[in-house]
Amino acid sequence: MQHQNQPHFSADAPTTPCAGPTVTFSSAAADHKRGKKRGSYNCGRCGLPKKGHNCHTSITTTTTTDTTTATTTSSPIINTPTSRADSSASLSSTRPPPPRQPYTHFRRALSFDDDVRAGFPEPEPEVEEEEQEEEDFGYPSMDPEPGALPASCLWEILRRLPPVGLLSAARVSKSWRETSKRLWKAAEELRLRVPARAQVGFVGSVLQKCPGLVRLSLRMESDLDATMLACIAFSCPNLEFMEILKSDTAINRINGDELGRFVADKRCLKSLKMEGCSNLGGFVLCSSSLSTLWLSDLYSLSKMVFNCPNLKEISLEFYRQENDSTDLTTMVDGLGRNCLRLQNIHIASVRLSHSVVLALTAANLRGLRMLSLVLGSEITDASVAAIASSYPNLELLDLSGSSISDSGIGMICNVFPETLSRLLLALCPNVTSSGIQFATAQLPLLELMDCGMTICDPNSQNGIPDESSDWELRNTANHLIYQKLIIKHGRLKKLSLWGCSGLDALYLNCPELNDLNLNSCKNLHPERLLLQCSKLESVHASGCQELLIGAVESQVSNDFPAVENVLPCKRLADGSKRVRVPHFLSAQSCDDDKKRRRVERRHCNVLVS
Repeated sequence: MQHQNQPHFSADAPTTPCAGPTVTFSSAAADHKRGKKRGSYNCGRCGLPKKGHNCHTSITTTTTTDTTTATTTSSPIINTPTSRADSSASLSSTRPPPPRQPYTHFRRALSFDDDVRAGFPEPEPEVEEEEQEEEDFGYPSMDPEPGALPASCLWEILRRLPPVGLLSAARVSKSWRETSKRLWKAAEELRLRVPARAQVGFVGSVLQKCPGLVRLSLRMESDLDATMLACIAFSCPNLEFMEILKSDTAINRINGDELGRFVADKRCLKSLKMEGCSNLGGFVLCSSSLSTLWLSDLYSLSKMVFNCPNLKEISLEFYRQENDSTDLTTMVDGLGRNCLRLQNIHIASVRLSHSVVLALTAANLRGLRMLSLVLGSEITDASVAAIASSYPNLELLDLSGSSISDSGIGMICNVFPETLSRLLLALCPNVTSSGIQFATAQLPLLELMDCGMTICDPNSQNGIPDESSDWELRNTANHLIYQKLIIKHGRLKKLSLWGCSGLDALYLNCPELNDLNLNSCKNLHPERLLLQCSKLESVHASGCQELLIGAVESQVSNDFPAVENVLPCKRLADGSKRVRVPHFLSAQSCDDDKKRRRVERRHCNVLVS
């Protein structure tokens, strides 16, 4: 009977949906595969690994029924001639088989799996008999090629490649392709940029390679719609963290119903962050696993229902338009009734008012630690009093863009002296330098303070950046044109005074300060600047006078303590070069070594652009 040549299948190669039909093996073939010794060929006579042994088994010419059956069940192996003498013989011939044909253990091509081969001993020197068998069987040697990378090194290299680079690396060789497949399968986090002309199939083909994906971050340069959302839901069944960012040209077309279905179906989803949510219209989110929710670019929402009992962090940013019709009071009231475990709340909207704050304080969220209500011009000192009475354990308070005054800062200092570590009061025109100094003096745990655009010169036309143009008409008549600021604090690490064009004198004594923002402080005099901050690493001075920049560079370089080298230095015989010499090689005395030590100073970056 005519036998057809069978295709060769690697025993360890993973199958993919596009790899063709699934091949099933019989039990005899499976047992035969389990008996294979990985890392070396089996002897054609005795079936033992041929490396490092001399076969003394005599050749027999009889063929039993069991042997023929075992040979037939090994059909997945390529049918190759067993010797050069009968290589031209037909497979359909009925004459007695050649001497080496009756043996059951045919040699197979091994997959290059260095992770498994790592525990095998080094190959023995080749024997002449083995070399002859290598020629007879016609298989290439499976020993590692000279200069080939170990699997561990190849893994570390490939896992640092971006997704597109990893797809290209799979075309280099078989070992690279197998390592790439294992990397895709082992991937738990993926960051992918979707080009403008990319189709949904591109994202789907990449996501299907990662069945165990847990974290997904997409940078969308093309439009985002429900088809893309359905592709993500189908390809990532175990997704827990999803982030979707978009470029300025991309459009997010997902509506509220589609987002609600996605959140309800993904029962493992814990974190959802999405930009460009201007087309939601309204939504109902129901999830027992969701703990973090960030939505930006919201606009005129008819309804916002959050049925997420385990939600701990929420961030909602709305368009800065006065015609926004979103009812924030009803939304905050629903948050307080359905999300009792909230710890961090961030809401940015020009519709924020004192009534929204009262609805938030009535919710009695006992675990609240961080509260950020930004751009609410109707938030006043009365709102601060309501917050202070309901949430005395706040660690972060951000009331940027509000109408609070120094009195409100006084209430903050009286209630939060033992908990508050971050206070942000940017774009608050009623706050003066006296209130800022009082806050730094009364809040000993303060590590970050943002007072940008608080001390402004009303006569300055360019003192306000473009993004805060809404605040140009704020009442600043009660401010002094020029003010001075004196801050002495033992734990303050970051201080922002950007846009404080009404500040003409600054004195800082903050030994832990490492970041200082003086952008657009145009009226700050160089001779009235004193920085006693030994750990300062970055000073932002964009838009400042040249003399002020020079004064900053001079003071930060002088304030850093000198750090000496521990190794002495010695000149060459011709005096042309100075080299370091260890102590045991130096013939000079310790006094001479101290004189020749080079002084190194810590570096501080002054950023002017």
